[in-house]
Formats: sequence, structure tokens, C-alpha cells
Amino acid sequence: MVPYQLLKVVRAGVLVAAALSPLSNVAADTGSLFTVSDVRVDVTADAANIARSLALAEGQRLALERLLQRITPRSDYVRHPVVDDSKVAMLVQDISISDERVSSIRYIAKLLIRFKKEEVRRLLKLAKIPHTETRSKPLLVLPVYETGGALLLWDEPNRWRQVWFSYPADDDSLVPLVFPVGDLSDVASIGAEQALRGDRDRLKAITHRYGLEDALVAHATLVRDLSNNVSSLHIDIRRFGPSGESFHKESVFGDSNDNIGTLLSKGIEQVRERIEERWKLDTLLTVGSSQRLSARVPLENLGDWLKVRQRLKATGNVSNMSLVAISRNDARVIIDYVGGKDQLVLSLAQRDLELRKSEGFWIITLRNTITEYGE
Repeated sequence: MVPYQLLKVVRAGVLVAAALSPLSNVAADTGSLFTVSDVRVDVTADAANIARSLALAEGQRLALERLLQRITPRSDYVRHPVVDDSKVAMLVQDISISDERVSSIRYIAKLLIRFKKEEVRRLLKLAKIPHTETRSKPLLVLPVYETGGALLLWDEPNRWRQVWFSYPADDDSLVPLVFPVGDLSDVASIGAEQALRGDRDRLKAITHRYGLEDALVAHATLVRDLSNNVSSLHIDIRRFGPSGESFHKESVFGDSNDNIGTLLSKGIEQVRERIEERWKLDTLLTVGSSQRLSARVPLENLGDWLKVRQRLKATGNVSNMSLVAISRNDARVIIDYVGGKDQLVLSLAQRDLELRKSEGFWIITLRNTITEYGE
């Protein structure tokens, strides 16, 4: 298996006491979702201290807007609340500063800003704007390029793959993307035709190699109109994974000034935007939709319970969890959550927890990190 850290990713008694302690009003360890990094500021003023103060205020405004764009649908961007600098500062938990440069009148820095989850939630609730707090598991991107009747995945020149691979990583993304290195093992795992027809065994081979489960086959067909000297790109996007398949199409039309590289870059922007937006809509938390669910958690040992408890804490739409009882064989819990049951199932799956109904009772079990497609 290829070490994940080497990939390019668009990132006893005491135990018993810990196991029995309830999770109260903790929505999840979604801190990274409410953290905005790489906020660059460059402000000039009459004095260095004034420039620094103005730069930090500007950085906080920029970070808040990036955060709101990350977790809300594009259709609601125009409804984002207008917040003055003092109120923005009240939403901020802390700021980390790096690459700081100061002159007598200028302040330059890179900021990492963490926001208070509860305060941001309250802001959106007052504005009646739904949001998501679920980040998808990474997707392995397989860019198949069709031009002149040839299908290319690993063979060169696959310009579609080259542009995908060189595209800058997006730290704000809810759907991280991973790109295969394209070595001999990848070539042996799957070919272009096998990717297009959704060969389950081959897709499983390539995703498992990278420690992942879901693959995104992005099939781009370049069409040239010689009479008008313009080109267009037609993209079929198929997502494969244990939870099933999805499919949609995108088209990008160039003009006489667009070269192929520009057209391919536009195609990637459109695909990434569609993937992000689809994920947001699937995981939106509707304001005021809190519900409660009672479930049993089968256990082989106390370690299983600690894993389940930690993963529940890391699930954004779980607002409260109470442990009712625990024994050697199972635990009984009550979960308060926001959104519908389908959204809860999807969110828990991102934390390798399976929620299902059996004989009239809800069951939560630990999932294997690698599962069969279609199971």
C-alpha cells in the first residue's frame, strides 16, 4: 500500500470512568472544519501598530466569509449575514500568525483562524441558513481523457490528468481529492476501459492500494469544431464506492481565445464545484430539525466502545450523546442529532460507523476501513 502521507491530497478503572462519562452538548470534533488557514494579509497604514490592527480585522472578515462559503450552499451565499468587525472578533476562538513581516507603515502575515463552532452555528441559525458539518472521505480521482478516438488514463500525453495533478490543493474543500501516482502498480490495477465501465474488482484494487474506498472517474471528451476554431469539453463524472454509484454530466465550451489547457482547467473547476455542492446538499443540517435516536452498540471489548464514542464525538450533526447502559457485550446510547436519518447514516459512514435498523432496533457498529463495493 502507498503510504497516505506521501500522496497529494486535495489532508482499567480509569478507562471505565472515561467510558461511562457522557458526551453532553458536544457536536463533534469538527474543529478543523471551523478553521480557516492560509489567510494572507498585506496592509499599509500610518504606523505599524495601526497596520497590524487593520490587517487582523481584515483577515478575520476574509476567513469568516471563506468559512461560510465552505459550509453553506452556493445559492445562500447572497444571504450571508453582514457582520461588523467587532462581532466577527467575537466569533473567533484564536489566531495563529506566521510569515510575519513588519515595517514602520506596513504589516504582512499569513493567518490561521479558528472560529467558535457554537457561535457560527448561532449566526447561521439566526439567518435561517442551513449548513453542513460533515467532511467527505477522500476520493481517488481517475481522469480518463478521450481525444481523437483514443482513451487515455496512464498513457501520455493525458493532458486532462496532468492538469488535475498540477491543480492546487484546496484546504477549504469538503471533499478531499487524492491522485494516484501512476506507477506500474497503478497501471496493473486498472485501465481506462475498466474504469469507464465501472469494473468493481479493478476499482477496488486501485482504491485499496491507496487506503481508500471511493473512486471518482472523470471522463473528459475533447471535441474540436474546426469550422469555428473552438473546442468544447464534455465530462462524465461517476462516483463508485461501498455506498453505491452516482453519475452526472458537465460541459465546458471554449471560445477562440481559449487554449486546451484553459479549457481543461475550466472543466476541473466545474467538476470540483459540482462535487462540493452535491455533498453540501446531501449533508445539510436544517435549522430546528433536532431529533433523537436510541441505539445499541455491540462490543467485543471496552476498546470498541471508546472508538465508537470518539467517532460519534467527531460527527458534526451529533449534538448530544448519553450513555444509558454498558455491559461486556454492548452499550445502549441515546443520540440527539440535527437533520434526517439518511444524513446521519451518511455522516457516521465518514467516521467508519454503520447505522442500520435490525428487528426494529437501531444498531451502531464499527465499519471496516476497507469494504467491498456493493456490500
